[in-house]
Amino acid sequence: MQLPNCADCDVYVCRLGHPEHARDDCPMCLGNTPFNAADYADPRINALSTTSARVESAGYMRWTRVEETMEFARRLGVQRLGLAFCAGLRQEAKVLSRILKANGFEVASACCKTGAMPKETLGLRDEDKVRPGQFEAMCNPIAQARLLAEAETGLNVLMGLCVGHDSLFIAHSKALVTCLVAKDRVLAHNPIGALNCSYGYWHDALYTRHTAPQQAGQ
Repeated sequence: MQLPNCADCDVYVCRLGHPEHARDDCPMCLGNTPFNAADYADPRINALSTTSARVESAGYMRWTRVEETMEFARRLGVQRLGLAFCAGLRQEAKVLSRILKANGFEVASACCKTGAMPKETLGLRDEDKVRPGQFEAMCNPIAQARLLAEAETGLNVLMGLCVGHDSLFIAHSKALVTCLVAKDRVLAHNPIGALNCSYGYWHDALYTRHTAPQQAGQ
């Protein structure tokens, strides 16, 4: 099976509209590809797609992602936003909540540690904690999703949930989800910084295959 390989393409005929010049590993040349305009015929899907495109066009190189998120919600007619945030970004979450409210939105917010359930609930041991010997609440993205569903939010905004916890939130969210902040504790939540520095400062760290030490119970 030949895998689609868009990441290594330097032609981008899909963007330019010349599929006849596509590479052999272009998904448009592999056959049995899932390109179907009918996928966007459903009124709700069509509304999301066209609204996204119009927001892109209206704010291109002018609006920050915060502004784009608000405009997207407005054009969808969403009045109540959900904010699922990491406890480590609680100050930023407070600022965002104030900005959203100042722009006329209702905001329901849920912190990742909601429920105060100890990590032992998951079967984790003391040595699995960030700070052994202390109480550590587990991240609870499923509860975050349920809280925002009960609040009947129309669009949920992700703000710094851990890798994997964000996946669980998205899987359990009743409302549409958009990501505002992707967590990267090392790079001040700018994960693309590692890629920008992959030819220099971060080269060895990124290209050397690491085998993480296995902890007891793993």
